Amino acid sequence: MTRDPGSLSFEPLTPTSYLDRAAAAHGDRVAVVDGRSRWTYAELRDRCQRLAGGLASLAGGRPVAVLAPNTHVSLEAHYGVPWAGVPLVAVNTRLSVGEVAYILEHSKASVLIQDPSFDALVDEALARLDAPPHRIRAGREYEDLLAAAEPLHLTPTDERALLSINYTSGTTGRPKGVMYHHRGAFLQAVAMVGHTGLTPSSVHLWTLPMFHCNGWTFPWAVTAAAGTHVCLPKVNPAEIWRLLREEGVTHLNGAPTVLSMIAYAQEAAPLDRTVRIATGGAPPSPAILRRTAELGFEVTHLYGLTETYGPAMLCDWRPEWNDRDAAAQARLKARQGVGNMISCVPRVIADDGTDVPADGVTTGQIALRGNNLMLGYLDDPEATLAAVPDGWFRTGDIGILHPDGYVELRDRSKDVIVSGGENIASVEVEQAIMEHPAVLEAAVIAVPDERWGEVPAAYVSLREGATATEAEIVEHVRGRLARFKAPKTVTFTELPKTSTGKIQKFVLRDKAWAGSESRIR
Repeated sequence: MTRDPGSLSFEPLTPTSYLDRAAAAHGDRVAVVDGRSRWTYAELRDRCQRLAGGLASLAGGRPVAVLAPNTHVSLEAHYGVPWAGVPLVAVNTRLSVGEVAYILEHSKASVLIQDPSFDALVDEALARLDAPPHRIRAGREYEDLLAAAEPLHLTPTDERALLSINYTSGTTGRPKGVMYHHRGAFLQAVAMVGHTGLTPSSVHLWTLPMFHCNGWTFPWAVTAAAGTHVCLPKVNPAEIWRLLREEGVTHLNGAPTVLSMIAYAQEAAPLDRTVRIATGGAPPSPAILRRTAELGFEVTHLYGLTETYGPAMLCDWRPEWNDRDAAAQARLKARQGVGNMISCVPRVIADDGTDVPADGVTTGQIALRGNNLMLGYLDDPEATLAAVPDGWFRTGDIGILHPDGYVELRDRSKDVIVSGGENIASVEVEQAIMEHPAVLEAAVIAVPDERWGEVPAAYVSLREGATATEAEIVEHVRGRLARFKAPKTVTFTELPKTSTGKIQKFVLRDKAWAGSESRIR
């Protein structure tokens, strides 16, 4: 039987195909470094195919969940699970027993591959389920599964088939299961290769959790470039600096808190090469940008959400900006930027759905669509419709559009402080506070005030060994912003965070507004 000639020019896109190419073209190159273990691309492909073969009969067509740190097991799951013909559910390792149990039940996971370090948590989580998944422990049990399995390599006939389910961090309510498709992950990985400059000589250190948006699709992107994955089970500054030097790391990703840990570690010292860092979650402060530049890091600021496979936008650096002074460069680098190379041009829209003018002043909600948008929320059509009312995904983030087409986040939609009729963007105040040399992290929220209705209040954590007073922080901000934007109070405390490291401002708000019938004044 002759194949349809049209199939000559069409092949369903899937990110797992990157491993096929890497094994064929770079089979003898080191693909994975995990402690003392190393595997080539040929060996990695064989292991992933055997994982697929071992899982196929156990999964029965239902998702396979993985609860493990950044080890070779997590990486192999990004290929072996799809090759078994089922979706991957990468579970956040920082979640509670109840949250893990909920995700396993909601996703209908058939198998759970887990690291032995989570034995106690998994025992409790599975005990809460009426139909717990089949359990496979990493180590001997996992290796025995691979050794006994026949290689399997299933590929999708529909490139928009379900590839993985990633759960939101859930700052309020139950987490939602965000559905990724093969096409979206393939294209997003291509964009990450291009924007971060990955090549076969790249060495990528896994400082970003692979459970976070499937590691921003870098399990596939690094392989697409045939670079080397260096696993890092725990973010430890001393270990990061050892691997930077001994493994010749060229790339890593992480939140601004990770940048701070690396930049101010005791082991920190200038490198003999440039290391590219992609960071998201909050704009890097001018102080961090100065420090990382001194050490040899080149920082790119990204913006995205779970619903967008991670980075949907980035601050695409223009060569002419190199002529600006340090302060101007920091302001430019703090922008969220423009859509990545495979996405649509982002919009900033007013409440009536029209686009705001590109004047760098008028605020609106950032809206996105394109190849790197989710299929929707698992078993939640109402939430999907609410998030995408007209074909554009509403991020819930407030921003402005500069005349040059770059978007800049002004605030989360719930973080706007209205004080005496003036709008204050809490992110702007946080950035100013973060420039203080003693400050590690900062969160600013609105608190009730008899005179002004609302005023900004700052919650600050300091660097180890550093000191600062409330008066110092307030004066520091007043020296950079309008006086009315300075916090009226500063509380020095450890900041509450979600399991993915996001600061939980709602916890701070709950305390500040306790007893109030309304949070709008």
